[in-house]
Amino acid sequence: MKRLLVLNQYYWPGPEATAQLLTELCEGLAHAYDVTVVAGTTRGAGPGRQERKGVEILRVPSTAFSRSRLATRAANYLSYVLLATLRGLTVRRPDVVLCQTDPPFAGDAAYLVARRFGVPFVVIVQDLYPESARGKLDPALLQALESAVDAYLRPADRVVAISEPMRRRLEARGVDAARISVIPGWVDTEAIHPVDVDRDGRFVVMHSGNVGHAQELDTLLQAAREVGDVEFEIVGNGARRDELERHAAALPNVSFHAYRPRSELSASLSSASLHFVGLAPGLAGSVVPSRLYGVLAAGRPVLVAADEESEAAELVHEAGAGIVVPPGRPDALAEAIRAARDGDYDLDEMGRRGRDFVVSRHGRDAGIAAYRNLLEQVLGT
Repeated sequence: MKRLLVLNQYYWPGPEATAQLLTELCEGLAHAYDVTVVAGTTRGAGPGRQERKGVEILRVPSTAFSRSRLATRAANYLSYVLLATLRGLTVRRPDVVLCQTDPPFAGDAAYLVARRFGVPFVVIVQDLYPESARGKLDPALLQALESAVDAYLRPADRVVAISEPMRRRLEARGVDAARISVIPGWVDTEAIHPVDVDRDGRFVVMHSGNVGHAQELDTLLQAAREVGDVEFEIVGNGARRDELERHAAALPNVSFHAYRPRSELSASLSSASLHFVGLAPGLAGSVVPSRLYGVLAAGRPVLVAADEESEAAELVHEAGAGIVVPPGRPDALAEAIRAARDGDYDLDEMGRRGRDFVVSRHGRDAGIAAYRNLLEQVLGT
């Protein structure tokens, strides 16, 4: 059986959407490959070796500080990359090395390991850096980050983009078009499904996912000030949660909640009347909100605040599963929320269409099969 070595800081039991997708991918490939994952320390999972559903997990003792400050996030990133490199160099010789872009320079470690063993190297680009970090880092750091990312993207044997706009961005960055494969995200539509939830007459707008810089949450809070009779729930953690909680302290209709366990995710997502998915201007093709698939699987409608050419806007239009407004426009966002609250849209029908769309087009089995075919091509099997 061929050996697959995977490097990414986040993996099960992490609540991050990318961690859940990678976990499903590795477990789905475990019947065909001997899969080893080198992951970082996370809450509920300290360093050491574990095995789960046929996957060997080697968890290095990286730091797990709060991600609310750049310095602590950098410590988490650097400690993981250093320790993962050392650990990856000591495993049994793999036949192929695969990595995600979390942290953004994890690919440098994975590329080094792949070249050390003389095996193919595959990168899955979930977020494209430095584009997705603009506005958060000074120009010198952005340039250094771009150089670090290009150092593994350009020589990779295969680069996976999770959307067509991202593929175009990668080509513009100098990645050979012949080495780019587009494999969209997916969702386990059996694990995440609609749940009948009594909202007691409340209209609830929910953001569920990372609370960071790219998610347009300032725009959401500004809209919340204008629509006082609607409840806004922000579910998740991230670099800006503490800051946004302070900004929302005077808003009685805004509440913050921790990630819900995977076993409760269907009920949590189903409890919203309308889900908010935001993406800052200019990030189309750089960041794909993978949480969107889970929202659609739960049968709930979506309000997207993003550029029209973004993956989120295109997907919601194609599925007929929601409403799209421009990013950075709290007035337009508030107007759309009022219209949804007042019954101008058939939200239940939007939710049904979204659920049908992901079941037919973005199921887990199809996504895993696409990766299995990709690895067979890379390995020549």
